[in-house]
Amino acid sequence: MPTKFYNKPILKKIRSKLRNEMTRGEKILWSKLRRKNLEFKFRRQYGIGNYVLDFYCVELKLAIEIDGLSHHSEKAFEEDCKRQKYLESLGITVMRYNSEDVFKKLEQVAEQIYQTCQNLNAKLPTPTSPPPYKGGESRRFLSP
Repeated sequence: MPTKFYNKPILKKIRSKLRNEMTRGEKILWSKLRRKNLEFKFRRQYGIGNYVLDFYCVELKLAIEIDGLSHHSEKAFEEDCKRQKYLESLGITVMRYNSEDVFKKLEQVAEQIYQTCQNLNAKLPTPTSPPPYKGGESRRFLSP
């Protein structure tokens, strides 16, 4: 039986705790990302593999991480690099912001995220129509 890759049940309590105890920077940025304010749906505390991302847009494969004081040690930096390489190996774009940038330059951060969303969306393949029924028109429209 394959294991679940996204939002693993084993990490559910951690994701829930992180959602309920968001940092100040996460709360501020969430106010800009929620309810499709940037035209795309973001989820908070989204699990991918063994990692929980601060914010993630499934449609665009875009992760946004807010680094607070706990990310300033060398060990944390190494872990962040390892995590980012893993996510990028899955085709996920990762944007990182220092919490101070969110506090002091929120509009610029939001604009950068918006522009990245637009660029990633432009690269998505356009949906194609399904091939027509072999007999021409659909059977339900044929007269008896």
